[in-house]
Amino acid sequence: MDRPELPLAQLHAFVVLAEELHFGHAAARLGIAQPPLSQQIRRLEDKVGHALFIREPGRVALTGAGRELLPAARRALTDLADGLAAARAAGSGRSGRLRIGFAASLALTVLPGLLRDFRERFPGVRLDIREMTTAPQLAALRDKVIDVGLLREPPADDADGAGLAFRTVLTEPFVAVLPSAHPLAAQRTVRLARLADEPFVLLPREAGPRLHDQIVGLCETAGFTPRVAQRAVEWQTACALVETGLGVCLAPASIRRVRLKGVAFRAVEPNARTRVAVGWREDDPSPLVAHLLATVSRDPGSAR
Repeated sequence: MDRPELPLAQLHAFVVLAEELHFGHAAARLGIAQPPLSQQIRRLEDKVGHALFIREPGRVALTGAGRELLPAARRALTDLADGLAAARAAGSGRSGRLRIGFAASLALTVLPGLLRDFRERFPGVRLDIREMTTAPQLAALRDKVIDVGLLREPPADDADGAGLAFRTVLTEPFVAVLPSAHPLAAQRTVRLARLADEPFVLLPREAGPRLHDQIVGLCETAGFTPRVAQRAVEWQTACALVETGLGVCLAPASIRRVRLKGVAFRAVEPNARTRVAVGWREDDPSPLVAHLLATVSRDPGSAR
């Protein structure tokens, strides 16, 4: 079927006249003189090949052809208006889909407040939330699988971080995670050197190389290399393994929000902090990403 070539101005003039059924009133509503309106209608009738209006002194009425065209003309104008509104909303970042990767432990800290604030400001944006550790987030950012990542210990300016940008969202201290019956659980603060002979539950290095190396480096600074008894990708799993007595671990302080009766969380000396950052592609022009970064920046309690 051939695509009809009907100028929007003619369709608009037709719909207004069909509603007013008076050339003078329709022209006034359109903000034009009556002769140009008559010309628009004549041109449209020429396109259709049939009269759309009955013109009699003191009377204007739709013909059968006009009655058939009117619903389609209204739909076309409405669809165009909706399409323009949708395009403008997407272009300004008020609609669309934003894909966010996040480390599981951040569901205990920054993620809920950030998502709540963003949804309040941009309710028309659909959020696609994906749980993943740091290294997979970096790969997903580079491969354009996600648009933004919330991760721990982002890479320095090296190959892993090439083409990506990072902004610190918060920092938090490490805590020692101990079985509640462990002798050191009776202390408010645990010196790391006291953990030298303990088996450790540690995340795999491939899940988060910088965080893994930071934990190992803290132990080495305290005079020992941690003896790894178990590996766990997520901190909640690590705490569950500690509860069973399989070892101890060093974890971000936010993990204290995980309620496990058989686990004690204690401050450590020397004190050290882990960094949480938001990451994105440096060359990403998406207004949705810009809006999320602005939401992070406007939260006075997010960076501490």
